[in-house]
Amino acid sequence: MAAYSRAQLLLLLSSVCLCGFGSVHGLKAASGPAELHNPLVLRPADPPAKDAPAAAAAGASQPRRATGWKLSEEEACREDLTRLCPKHTWTNNLAVLECLQDRKEEIDIAPDCNHLLWNYKLNLTTDPKFESVAMEICKSTITEDIHSQGEVIACLEKALVREVEQQDRAHPIKEECQKAILRVAELSSDDFHLDRHLYFSCRDDRERFCQNIQAGEGKVYKCLFNHKFEEAMSEKCRDALTTRQKLISQDYRVSYSLAKACKLDLRKQRCSLDTSLPRAREARLSYLLLCLEAAVHRGHPVSGECQGEMLDYRRMLMEDFSLSPEIVLHCRTEIEAQCSGLHRKGRTLHCLMRIGRSDRSNAIDSVCQNALQTLIQSADPGGDYRIDRALNEACESVIQTACKHIRNGDPMILSCLMEHLYTEKMVEDCEHRLLELQYFISRDWKLDPILYKKCQADAARLCHTHGWNETNEVMPPGAVFSCLYRHAYRTEEQGRRLSRDCKVEVQRILHQRALDVKLDPELQKRCMTDLGKWCSEKTDAGQELECLQDHLEDLVSGCKDVVGNLTELESEDIQIDALLIRACEPVIQAHCHDVADNQIDTGDLMECLVQNKHQKEMNDKCAVGVTHFQLIQMKDFRFSYKFKMACKEDVLRLCPNIKKKVDVVICLSTTVRNDTLQEAREQRVSLKCRKQLRVEELEMSEDIRLEPELYEPWNAECCCLKEQKKQLSQRCHQRIFRLQEVEMSDPELDYQLMRVCKQMIKRFCTEADARNVLQCLKQNKNSELMDPKCKQMITKRQITQNTDYRLNPVLRKACRADIPKFCQSILNKASEDGELEGQVIACLKLKYADQRLSSDCEDQIRVILQESALDYRLDRQLQMHCSEEISRLCAEEAAAQEQTGQVEECLKVNLLKIRQEACKKEVLNMLKESKADIFVDPVLHTACALDLKHHCAAITPGRGRQMSCLMEALQDKRVRLQPECKKRLQDRIDMWSYAAKVAPAEGFSDLAVQVMTSPSKNYILFMIALSVCVLFLVGLLCGRITKRVTRELKDR
Repeated sequence: MAAYSRAQLLLLLSSVCLCGFGSVHGLKAASGPAELHNPLVLRPADPPAKDAPAAAAAGASQPRRATGWKLSEEEACREDLTRLCPKHTWTNNLAVLECLQDRKEEIDIAPDCNHLLWNYKLNLTTDPKFESVAMEICKSTITEDIHSQGEVIACLEKALVREVEQQDRAHPIKEECQKAILRVAELSSDDFHLDRHLYFSCRDDRERFCQNIQAGEGKVYKCLFNHKFEEAMSEKCRDALTTRQKLISQDYRVSYSLAKACKLDLRKQRCSLDTSLPRAREARLSYLLLCLEAAVHRGHPVSGECQGEMLDYRRMLMEDFSLSPEIVLHCRTEIEAQCSGLHRKGRTLHCLMRIGRSDRSNAIDSVCQNALQTLIQSADPGGDYRIDRALNEACESVIQTACKHIRNGDPMILSCLMEHLYTEKMVEDCEHRLLELQYFISRDWKLDPILYKKCQADAARLCHTHGWNETNEVMPPGAVFSCLYRHAYRTEEQGRRLSRDCKVEVQRILHQRALDVKLDPELQKRCMTDLGKWCSEKTDAGQELECLQDHLEDLVSGCKDVVGNLTELESEDIQIDALLIRACEPVIQAHCHDVADNQIDTGDLMECLVQNKHQKEMNDKCAVGVTHFQLIQMKDFRFSYKFKMACKEDVLRLCPNIKKKVDVVICLSTTVRNDTLQEAREQRVSLKCRKQLRVEELEMSEDIRLEPELYEPWNAECCCLKEQKKQLSQRCHQRIFRLQEVEMSDPELDYQLMRVCKQMIKRFCTEADARNVLQCLKQNKNSELMDPKCKQMITKRQITQNTDYRLNPVLRKACRADIPKFCQSILNKASEDGELEGQVIACLKLKYADQRLSSDCEDQIRVILQESALDYRLDRQLQMHCSEEISRLCAEEAAAQEQTGQVEECLKVNLLKIRQEACKKEVLNMLKESKADIFVDPVLHTACALDLKHHCAAITPGRGRQMSCLMEALQDKRVRLQPECKKRLQDRIDMWSYAAKVAPAEGFSDLAVQVMTSPSKNYILFMIALSVCVLFLVGLLCGRITKRVTRELKDR
């Protein structure tokens, strides 16, 4: 068998290579073959097993035939020769041998002829001239074992591989000899025994890994290939297998199983008929794979057996970078510098991929990058993740947990892995391998088989693409996909839209690419400089795109356009931002599932997320992401899809040359307000735009950051809050006051109030007008059904309203005549955009005690008095002047969770202990107000509730009538009041007496009353009379002060 193998393997080398090197060594083959213009594939011609031993013996003992002997003259083969081979080949023994060798697979040859051919091939190998053929290339090997033709073949094969990789230029091999070497490798492709070098190198490994594999049809080769990177595999065998694989990559026919399985498919798909290509290229493994993969992608039938073989060899290319001559040739520098030592299981290729997707623009040479792209197209790992062994091993656990519902080997596995990128199920090693592969897949849309299948017709129609394995050097990476997604979001009016299936796939890819800016070739290319300048520290998932959006105004023109277009797409389909959607999954499932289930998103999902931004299901990541997108939308009105579509024509007509959304909203809002105030016959802003404009105003009211006019100039003032207005600059204070004035006049714009009191509004104020919602809530504030959080929010708004009457639209309208009449002096001192700190309301309360207000104004002040009597915080003047005294004297009462008037009661009881005159004056005013009616004094009202019911039920509340009724009952000895009521009422009388004594007189009438009620009134009256008398006497005694004049002067 060994002799037979030598005969078969050295047949062409002994003929062609002698011619190739004859001129160098002065050799001339006596029976060299005629030049073969159209060489055919030579297949191994195995002799029958039963004849093999005898044939071997015969071949060994048979004398060498004469030089002029012809195979065609032999009786054994004459009939087969006449039947199968052209006449012009009969005179050339090698031509006859080649003809019969090719035909043997299809048609039986007579046994005698087969035996004759086998003996002839054996005799050729005994020619001593063969050693001189390879002497120059394989000198050392031949010197060691001059009779080992197996080593000579191995040496020539390695020389061929080195030449292809341009590692050995000193001893070039002629083309004819190269073909002969590949023919010899092809002849040994069915049985590994025929490759003597590989056989002796891998004998032990064959026993270790492939003991049960029967030799023949290349099965042992495949088994050894599959175990090539096992730890137990010997290095000598691994090197021999690698050489064999390199030869297969040069000529697919060196693989018996691949050539046999795909023979018919190659014919059907016309993969061997392109005469414009050189024969060497047509025979390359990569060409075969690309041609047959293109047929599969076009939907043409390719046998399952052939596809199985293709899968094996695609995996082989991805496992070992050295099998791709272009990678070895063009990426040698990168491999030696950064990937040394990583030579197994595809780790070198992934190392090169990692370098290729690095942030440095010159990290990898462009030629190496193109070689990587070509290799990945040939291997096509996007069609089956198992082709990429490094990815398969790294992601096995993720696939078993997150993608177990998908059939093994399905192209959707990669999509599933991308969907779980940056999730808890993803492991770090899988994440790196996945992104490295997706970086190259994203640069050629054809490498995503599902996208190509659904969109190939659209791409040909809209983007003028070529076939799957045809390339267009003019079209940059990612250009086809950019073309597809531009057409994906066109309206019907714009025409030339994508098919529904293609659009779904384009959206899927966009969702995946949003996870990493490097997966978007156009974005990475145009924004590389800006990423380094502005976003070098933003390395977490999704941060780079957010950073570019934050610095949109600072980006260079090309990058700005790409980021703007991507942001505009996000506004229409927020699911492109996959990280945000993941973070918001609980909110979407709870409140937005109907919108999220729609295949076509037109901004509804983001609007739903904004509306539910403060629901309990909302987490911090989702809230931050939604707010960030809202802030980005403020940079350009085009980034709000619904607003853009509703108001596009209005903006072009009424607000041209305005780009920022906040400016557009102000422009349109001003137009609407002016038309309303001027009672225009027709609104200039369309109805659909007005509706969406209202939505935008509500969103902007939610967060001060959405008001750049308020936020940006003072972003250093973190205390720019409504509750901390005193700490703000004057200008910011003015803006906040204007904002509050708008919110109080239209509570729907008060986002916090509407959010916190949403349920209470539904319960109590369903029939109330939108502008009267706060008034309705205040009326129901003390209801038992009122939510505590809403009640607290209402109290905050009441406190704000009581700081300035202008923040209380109802009071302002009711007292529009009373305020100028009684409080003009306060108005004269007021600034336009500053609070009056409750001075006007305090003025009106005093006039209420004097019963001098109009009925409408009196009703509103009564409500304010009643509410502030229960909560001292609603009395701005009292809170402002008595804060220190409250902390010193009434800290426990002030700390109570529910205010019931205890702080006011404490101040009244401790009136004599109050040190600050301003505070004492406010407490005295409070006592004076309490005389107006009992409801102003909640402590007294609670203590006397039963007595009011029994003794004063018929008395109408107001103007102090019920208080007078109780005081009369106290004086009437026939009436017995409740002890607590009697005690509280007596305390009030004493307080009023004291207040009357210490209260300053506001006029002559008050002064006269104080003098007449003073215990020292006689002394005061005596001193006044004495002063008058003294003045009279001084006038009598001192005479006149003026100079006397004559009557004439007086009469003139």
